[in-house]
Amino acid sequence: MRAITVPTPGGPDALTLSEVEEPVAGPHEVIIDVAAAGVNRADVAQREGKYPPPAGAPAWPGLEVSGTVVALGASVTAWKVGDYVVALLPGGGYADRVAVDEGLVLPMPRRVDLVEAAGLPEAVATVWSNLFMSAELRGGETLLVHGGTSGVGTIAIQLAAALGVTVYATAGSPEKVAVTEQLGATKGINYRETDFVEAIREATDGRGVDVILDMVGGDYLARDVVALAPGGRIMVIAAQGGNDATINVGRLMQKRGRIWGTTLRARPLDERRAIIAQVREHVWPLVESGKVRPLLDTVETLDFAHRAHRRMESGGHVGKILLAVR
Repeated sequence: MRAITVPTPGGPDALTLSEVEEPVAGPHEVIIDVAAAGVNRADVAQREGKYPPPAGAPAWPGLEVSGTVVALGASVTAWKVGDYVVALLPGGGYADRVAVDEGLVLPMPRRVDLVEAAGLPEAVATVWSNLFMSAELRGGETLLVHGGTSGVGTIAIQLAAALGVTVYATAGSPEKVAVTEQLGATKGINYRETDFVEAIREATDGRGVDVILDMVGGDYLARDVVALAPGGRIMVIAAQGGNDATINVGRLMQKRGRIWGTTLRARPLDERRAIIAQVREHVWPLVESGKVRPLLDTVETLDFAHRAHRRMESGGHVGKILLAVR
């Protein structure tokens, strides 16, 4: 089958369309004929040689797919051949077919196209596990989302707003700020023109926000602490601004604040299964009702994966970038 491999780490042109062996289903796995794969920052890091796949995962990128079940492992009970599904993967989505544990698969939601559905699993699982499982964000609280027009950011805004959370979001242009507000943010903040700490102080009458979803890291972390409300939680899910940060520990203590760093891809299988089970119970009804939807920026074909990565690295995208495989 075809897959996008990375023979030598490097820039977008390192992505190579190759022939690889088709996957074989383990006892609890299904084989999915891939319709589309989501493109994520983690894929860029893997291409650069900075984020190797976990043990047992395919060597090529791709953390989420949509498609059709075409084969079942001997012990699979939850799915049948012909089911339209989406799946969360530890890797291998940039390919014609992929094997995945049955507990990481979700039914394709109603009201969503098979290709665009590939933009849901990674973002939804990341948002739900961080904001609602770990940080225990609840209706009536306040949330600040950094990178509000990213794939994760657009889902975070919609999901939190749908569950009664007051949402603020940062973005890098007036146009992107407008998108965050269209998605449900009470206020979008142009971080190129406005200090988000001051904007949050003004918007919350000096209280700060209960939860911050931070995919920037670096020097944002110290400013996050200032913008935090008493008892607040900072969820760090990426470090696009750098891995090193210096914070005022005394201020964090005074606020009884918490900083949590998390990843999704390398979690134990039982944890990822539990996240997907909660997503199916709590998030899928909101997707099927239209309250939460994938926002698509670009759809490229598999052989133009390099172009999709260039779009991701440009920072100009709004929502998800996908690779159409079929």
